[in-house]
Amino acid sequence: MNRPRLGYWPEVADEPAVALRREPATVVSTDGAVVRGILWRPSPGQARSTGVVLAHPRADFSTHYAAPLLAAAGYPVLGISTRYVNNDIDCLHEKAAEDVAAAVNWLHEAEPGLQAVALLGNSGGGSLMALAQWRHDLGDAFIALAAHPGEGVFMLQVIDPSVTVEGDGFSMDSTLDMYDPDNGWRPWPEPSRYEPAFLSRYRDAQRARVERIDAIARQVESAQAAARAGLRGAGAPERGTAGWRDLRSRAVHASYLTIERTLADPAYLDLDIDPDDRPLGSIFAFPDPFDANRGVGGLGRIMTPRGWLSTWSALSSPASLRDTIGRVGIPTLVVHPTADTEIRRHQAQAIHAASASDDATYVELAGATHYLEGRRREAMGLVTDWLRDRLP
Repeated sequence: MNRPRLGYWPEVADEPAVALRREPATVVSTDGAVVRGILWRPSPGQARSTGVVLAHPRADFSTHYAAPLLAAAGYPVLGISTRYVNNDIDCLHEKAAEDVAAAVNWLHEAEPGLQAVALLGNSGGGSLMALAQWRHDLGDAFIALAAHPGEGVFMLQVIDPSVTVEGDGFSMDSTLDMYDPDNGWRPWPEPSRYEPAFLSRYRDAQRARVERIDAIARQVESAQAAARAGLRGAGAPERGTAGWRDLRSRAVHASYLTIERTLADPAYLDLDIDPDDRPLGSIFAFPDPFDANRGVGGLGRIMTPRGWLSTWSALSSPASLRDTIGRVGIPTLVVHPTADTEIRRHQAQAIHAASASDDATYVELAGATHYLEGRRREAMGLVTDWLRDRLP
């Protein structure tokens, strides 16, 4: 089964078929980063006094399918790309959250009649928008649409624990290889079957691998911080000397981590694990994760140490919904498509249960996929009805 690499608008079925105005948006964050997007304005005379902001750590949400459909319902919508669009090698979620804050401020200036703003987080945008709300208190409502529990939490469920040496793509502990027949794997499209004992060892080993990468990343960061400290204060070598040049080189040197094999969730091929309505496979594999795990597939394959710690580490990233949603007290809507290959039903339910809001709503779209193809109008109808009941 072929799946699209990007599931955003435009698609013919999602055409709103009403007159909308689109204006380019250029937003400057507090530290000078330039963020770009598109402001979707409703038809004249139809605009509501609630706006919507969409963002994702690395995807361009200026043409997200929600934008034209929500604008057609009367909501001014600002979809943006953060400073890390299409390249999250050095993605710092704290900085991306600042980009979201700048975008919300920009929307208030562009639409002075706004009385409220809703933050819409789709997929990896869910954890980013929750982090932005917690850190910057931006919105009046929060919508998690097919949102996973966080980039790092997602990586924890898909990283391949059979890698024994970081940076060596052929290192292998066969007892932890989900693509080994001895462990329950069968060639695509036959389903695989993994025993509970294997899964328990597997999940423990995934966590151990993340801990190992974290340790490597922290060691690099620590050495760089020590070099920076060595350039300051008493005892610093004289400017221009060999010792000074060495410390300066170490202080600014950019190191990169190669994260091998990041598409290895047994639930992709064994539908008895966390059963729901999903098909076999992953949206990141075409169609078989076996090839994509080693080839062009997966996420977070090349990262700076600080980017890994901020974005893809389940143990270090601040953008974990299990932590941030408990600090988001505004009205919250969680919409979960039950045929999502990446997000499990229990994860969406846990996000809802952990919400700090006394007005938290959970809705399932039975049989809908991650990108909601064929169900987008229905989903946006749910969102607009929910917003209409809560915000101006």
